[in-house]
Amino acid sequence: MYKISYLFIFSLLLFAACKDDDPTTSNNGIPVVKSESTFAVLNDEDLTFAEGLGHNALSTTSFPVPQLLDVYYPENTSTNRPVYMFIHGGGFTGGIKHKPEIVDMANYYASRGWVFISIDYRTTEELGTIEGMSPEELITFYKGMAPQKWIENALEGAANSDQVKQAIAMYLAQRDAKAALRWIIANSNNYGINTDYITVGGASAGSITTIALGISNQEDFRDEISLADDPTLSTTNLDQTYEVRSMIYFWGSKIKLDVFEAVYDLDQYDRYDSNDPELFMAHGTAEDPVTPYEGALELQSIYDSLGVYNKLETIQLPNGNPAGHGAWNGVVEGKGLSELTFDFLVERQNLNVE
Repeated sequence: MYKISYLFIFSLLLFAACKDDDPTTSNNGIPVVKSESTFAVLNDEDLTFAEGLGHNALSTTSFPVPQLLDVYYPENTSTNRPVYMFIHGGGFTGGIKHKPEIVDMANYYASRGWVFISIDYRTTEELGTIEGMSPEELITFYKGMAPQKWIENALEGAANSDQVKQAIAMYLAQRDAKAALRWIIANSNNYGINTDYITVGGASAGSITTIALGISNQEDFRDEISLADDPTLSTTNLDQTYEVRSMIYFWGSKIKLDVFEAVYDLDQYDRYDSNDPELFMAHGTAEDPVTPYEGALELQSIYDSLGVYNKLETIQLPNGNPAGHGAWNGVVEGKGLSELTFDFLVERQNLNVE
C-alpha cells in the first residue's frame, strides 16, 4: 500500500518537473519559451557553415576560407524552438562571434528556450594586400569575391586602400550572413528550430548587415557573382530559402542598402516594402559620426510610411547619460538589451511564455 502510494506520488512529481522544464508545442504550433533562465545551455562551437574566397597578406590568388558559427541551445527535448542569429560588429575590419557581451546574450536566450547562433564572416582581414594596385589589377585580384560594379564604386568613393577594402568587406559580410541563414534552415531539424520564427540581429556593422539581410531580396548579394567565378558558392546551401520575422538593430544604419542601391541604380522602394520584417532598434543619442542616432530615425520614418511595425528604444547609460556607440550596458527604465529585445520578440511573434 505504502509502496504504491510512493510510486504514484513520485510519478506525479516527475511529470510536473518535466512539464515545468521542457516546453512543448502549443496547440497552434507556436513555440513555448520561458520567462526566466530555466535550462542549462549547450554550445556547439566553430561549426563551418560555408566557405568563401579570401586572401592572406602574401597571396596573389584567392583561396577558400571556412566560415564558422557557434550554436547555443537549451538542454531540453523541444523540437519547436525559435531561432535568433546574431552578427557581430567591428567596422567590417574585424570582430569576433564570441565577444563576451554576445555570449551573455546567447546564454540569456538559450536558457529560456531559444536557439541562438552567433556567426563570423569575412572582413578586411581576408582581403590581402592591395597597396599600389591599379583599378584593373584590383578587379582581377578580387574576382569571384565582389562584383566588378561594387569594386568600381568602392574605388570612386574611397580615400585610401583601407577604405577600399572596408567597402568590399561590406559585400563579403552580406554574402556570408545570407549563407549562414541558409545553413540554419538546412540544419533546423538538428536543433529543433521552427523556421517560421527567425530573428536576425546585430551590433554596429552586424546591425548594418542585419538590415540589409532582412530587407534585401534573397538573390541580392548572392547572384551578382556566378558559381564559375566563385566555386565556394556551392557550399552555401543554395537550395534553401528563408523568411526573417524580426530584426534587432543595435546602433547601426542602412548604409549597406544605400550602397547597393547606388551600385545597381535602384530606387529606395525597390527594396523596402510592407512585407519587410518587423524591427527593434536600440540606439543612443550621444554623438556618433559612424552610426548617428538620426539613422535610426530615418529607418523608423521609412517603416512608418510602409505601415510596418517598428520600435525605437533610446538607450541611456546606467548613470543616466546618453548612450553612444557600443553601449552594451545601455538601458531603458532599468531594462538591458536582452530584456528589451526579449519583450519585443515575445510580444510581436506572439510566443507562448511560461
